[in-house]
Amino acid sequence: MAQVGQRARPVAAPEAVRGRRAVTARGAVLVPALLTLVMGLWGIRRQGSMWRDESVTYQVAHRTPAEIRDLLDAADAVHGLYYFVMHGLFAVWDGGLIALRLPSVLAMAVAAGLVGLTACRLAGPRAGLLSGSAFAVTPEVQMYAQEGRSYAMVCALVAFATYLLARSSARPSRASWVAYAVSLSVAGWLHEFAVLVLLAHGITVALSPWAARAKRAWAVAAGCVTLGLLPLVVFSTGQSGQVSWIGGPTALEWLEIAGVAVLVGVCAAYPPAGAGPRALNLLALPLAIVPTAALLLASLHRPMYVDRYVLYCDIGLAVLAGTALDRALGHARKRVRVAGAAVSAGLVLALLPVTFHLRTPDSRKDDVAAIANAVREVAGEGDGVVFAPSRRREWMLSYPGHFDGLVDLALEEAPAASGTLQGRESSPERIRARMLSAGRIVVLSDPAGQPEDTVAAEAVKRETLRRHFDACSRARVKGAQVTLYARRGACGR
Repeated sequence: MAQVGQRARPVAAPEAVRGRRAVTARGAVLVPALLTLVMGLWGIRRQGSMWRDESVTYQVAHRTPAEIRDLLDAADAVHGLYYFVMHGLFAVWDGGLIALRLPSVLAMAVAAGLVGLTACRLAGPRAGLLSGSAFAVTPEVQMYAQEGRSYAMVCALVAFATYLLARSSARPSRASWVAYAVSLSVAGWLHEFAVLVLLAHGITVALSPWAARAKRAWAVAAGCVTLGLLPLVVFSTGQSGQVSWIGGPTALEWLEIAGVAVLVGVCAAYPPAGAGPRALNLLALPLAIVPTAALLLASLHRPMYVDRYVLYCDIGLAVLAGTALDRALGHARKRVRVAGAAVSAGLVLALLPVTFHLRTPDSRKDDVAAIANAVREVAGEGDGVVFAPSRRREWMLSYPGHFDGLVDLALEEAPAASGTLQGRESSPERIRARMLSAGRIVVLSDPAGQPEDTVAAEAVKRETLRRHFDACSRARVKGAQVTLYARRGACGR
């Protein structure tokens, strides 16, 4: 019997005790990592398709280092480190789509293992297993595990830094803080919005009962990360026109963050008993909410919010969800345990359609391979080709063989030679003259209903087609349309 003045410790159900002991710390790391690896390798080629952003990665990574440096002077500095990493990989192994996406698969598997390790440290092995597994099946995680971009690598580095932060609360060391600063610095150079994780970690440190010395150590590490990223931030600010396509936050995006906040609040209210719930919530809650909220609020001034830029927030959400489920499975009442297991199974089943969809070309904004195939079906030797708008030339760059024999009527200087992503186009007058010299033109454009670019060159393309050409055929593929034009009255020839 507990003595007077002492609180009796809750007694876990025998099934819960056995459940906790059945999971080891090693299993809490390896099972989520292997699950993520298997899911990442499943359908990794996505039916031989890539979308426009991956196409940019593929063609830029195949440029020479000097050509990549020239590009970064004008555009995409925020992705510079990633392009060099992928260039090095392709120099060793040019494995096409598998080589393009495998680094992301491996990085996300590492991230899942680190999520499991962090939750294991805070709440025990079973909580680690459930948190890492929750991370693995999250739709966003599945999507970007198979993406030839930097977001999975950023996620892995943030997960490592978050684990180091959790460990430093009990065992701070200079080596840990150095590793923390290095991992977040590399994450920031892979994508500068990784720096927003410092806001979340700063809240964790400020509200935690750490010694003043440990808090100063974190501040020094965070300061080093920030100073190290300043050159990239300053330089990339001059290229802000590249994100001009991003619109302001939509009502749906505000609803999504509100829904996540509610889910986070529910999960945070039910951490595992005896697991140090305050420490767990102080780490996971800010990470799940703060970077996304900060980017959304900043977008009220200048639109820059895209969910993948803060993909790493799913780390905090997974820790909260996994540890809440751990408490449900360890509850003294059997019906609570059964309900927790049933809800988990139901969520996994509900995600199955999404899981299958993510491994198809339709899960992305466009299908570059399908677009190239549509061009090959309608184009003939010597036909002209026009990209409207010009940035859609990226659809051609990864499948140049499909465009053999076509004449790019607007191009003045090729992408690599001009140090640009899509090349430098001629003056509006020269574009008009070259279009009028062609008998047939294949036009690659965005789907109907998309806003039209108002720059002079794009207006000239549309006006010349409207006044002097007829549309002979139009193929609509994922994210694009391919239209064959001929001079007035010549469609049947």
